Amino acid sequence: MFAKATLPWIATFLLSSSLAPAIAYPNPSLMLAQGANNQQLDDLLRAGREAVDAGDYRQAIAIYEQASTMDGDNPKIFSGLAYLHAQQGNYQAAVKYYQQALKLDSSNADFYYALGYSLANIGDNRNASSAYYYAIQLDPKSIKSYIGLGVVLLRQGDYEGAAESYKRVIALNPNNPEAFAIMGSSLLQQKEVEKAIQYLSNAVDRFPRNSELRLQLASAFLQKGQLDLGLKQLETAERIDPSNYKVQLKIARILEVQNNLDEALKIYRRISYLKRKSPEAHAGVGRIQLAQKDYLGAIVTYKDLIEIIPQNPEPYYYLGVAFKERGRKKEARKALDQARQLYQQYDNKDGITKVDELLKKL
Repeated sequence: MFAKATLPWIATFLLSSSLAPAIAYPNPSLMLAQGANNQQLDDLLRAGREAVDAGDYRQAIAIYEQASTMDGDNPKIFSGLAYLHAQQGNYQAAVKYYQQALKLDSSNADFYYALGYSLANIGDNRNASSAYYYAIQLDPKSIKSYIGLGVVLLRQGDYEGAAESYKRVIALNPNNPEAFAIMGSSLLQQKEVEKAIQYLSNAVDRFPRNSELRLQLASAFLQKGQLDLGLKQLETAERIDPSNYKVQLKIARILEVQNNLDEALKIYRRISYLKRKSPEAHAGVGRIQLAQKDYLGAIVTYKDLIEIIPQNPEPYYYLGVAFKERGRKKEARKALDQARQLYQQYDNKDGITKVDELLKKL
């Protein structure tokens, strides 16, 4: 399963491209260029580390950018820049700098893992999976890479590949709850709701303090229409992890399903304010705005969502819907053409069909 991509092609593609569940972010060392002979460079890097320690990422980025002009052959400087940009939610820049780091150190599995994570966060799941494949080839025992790969394969509908990732994680660490979360997601996305409930109930019994598994179990109950059981799981998850905004997202989703749109919208808006890069919260706001025929508001929301996940065709499609309802046909066609192009890129025939149907109505 994991040999389907060849390493030289992946390396060339990823390094030349400017494109972009829960995936753990790498924690790369920012102890850069130790022992450098250039005193000025040493001073810069020391100041950069101090800025990082103080949480002043903007200042740290400015310092490391200056350092990169003095030592353009140090991959750790570029990976540090990438990490800092990712910490600020600027994953497009993170992709660029991880690609630069890999040009200088193409055998670093951590760089490929981090590149995959950054690509996944801008919705470029195809290239993210390629990066994860390469990380796994370089480090076959990297649990985090298998988990990241499983997540992006799920997003692409490759359930066989996701199941293989699950098996690899379990083989490496039988007590890893994230592997069970991947398998649970796979069952849910395949609409195997009964199997998902049984599987996730057993997983929750095995890992009772894991809020992610409870969230998935709540999703399964929601899909089956058992809202009370879903809310019960969410309440437990909230007690376990009160700061987990995903619980609030799920509660908002239940309210949305119950057609309590005003209350759901309040929660989605609050999350989108607190988590400005949350695609789920923005998508929730957009769905309700469309449902309430607030097409102007939906246009603003979906433009914001495109900034967050520019390689995902869905925001372009719904932006086209909102433009159409406002009578702005030229802008609607442009958004739908972009959606169609991305659906084609991901070989999503259903997406292409729905775009074509809407284009006929313009």
